[in-house]
Amino acid sequence: MIKSYIAIIGPALAKANNGNWQTARRWQQFLRVDYRVACMTAWQAQTDAAPALMIALHARRSAPAIAAFAAAFPKRPLVLVLTGTDLYRDIDSDPAAQRSLHLATRIVVLQEAGLLALPPALRKKTQVIYQSAASLQPHERSARARSFSVIMIGHLRAEKDPQTYMQAAALVTTPGVRLLHVGAALEPALGELAQQTQAAIGRYAWRGALPQPQTRQCLKRSALMVISSRMEGGANVIIEAVTSGVPVLASDIPGNRGMLGPDYGGYFPLGDSAVLARMIDRAATDPAFYALLRRQCERRAPLFAPARERAAVVELVDNCLSHSKQPTGIQ
Repeated sequence: MIKSYIAIIGPALAKANNGNWQTARRWQQFLRVDYRVACMTAWQAQTDAAPALMIALHARRSAPAIAAFAAAFPKRPLVLVLTGTDLYRDIDSDPAAQRSLHLATRIVVLQEAGLLALPPALRKKTQVIYQSAASLQPHERSARARSFSVIMIGHLRAEKDPQTYMQAAALVTTPGVRLLHVGAALEPALGELAQQTQAAIGRYAWRGALPQPQTRQCLKRSALMVISSRMEGGANVIIEAVTSGVPVLASDIPGNRGMLGPDYGGYFPLGDSAVLARMIDRAATDPAFYALLRRQCERRAPLFAPARERAAVVELVDNCLSHSKQPTGIQ
């Protein structure tokens, strides 16, 4: 039996080691048992094999591949997965991103609040699929531990708002708190700021980019994770923290609320480094507050189980292809 061919289009591949690549890689693994799956950054009808179905990440950056596939095979299914910059910036103003929304057969958002960012007419063809990560045994901190390790994971670029984390490092007052920062400097000015902060603030350390397995181990050994982003579609780092038993302090934006729930106790106002610093101090010194955050994260963990995500992805693709009247093999 010839397996149907699926192309996953994304704006980044393995060397980027970002959320889009992690999603593409994981979905490829879920689907390759039943399908032939390739991850790529572009697709052209004239030169590339014809997929039975295309999955495209990012409405704006994958727009050329989306438009080319829709023109070449207007009756074949096309699944669009929306990222944070899609939902909370591009689809409001970018014509290419807006066209991608209408060309898609199905739309996927990565957390429940994402539905509200779409026009009502598009919600009918949209579903939520939470991303996942394998659970790690939580690292048990000693009650006598003299240090309290906080981590932020994210490449240094404006959307992640790393300045708020760096500024908070200067405002934390609790002895023994250490703030680790992992991520490549995609914007040189932010890399310079990280170096300056590290030189000036002893509790702050910028490690640059690390391989994903090493990053996850750093996360697992941390007491707390911070995500200060301006926009997120459904942050992988939140999932990895929750499934490692590490509670989160998160900027109060729709994408983070959709991941952690509306009643989560660890939100701080976007860009407010003073409030973030006070919350870090509180987590380090108030066992009841820290335990609350941990319990709330534990309650969200089942949403991020790999078996749940795999079932949803496979069902989506199976249903799309079963309703397609086009040939499904490689041509």
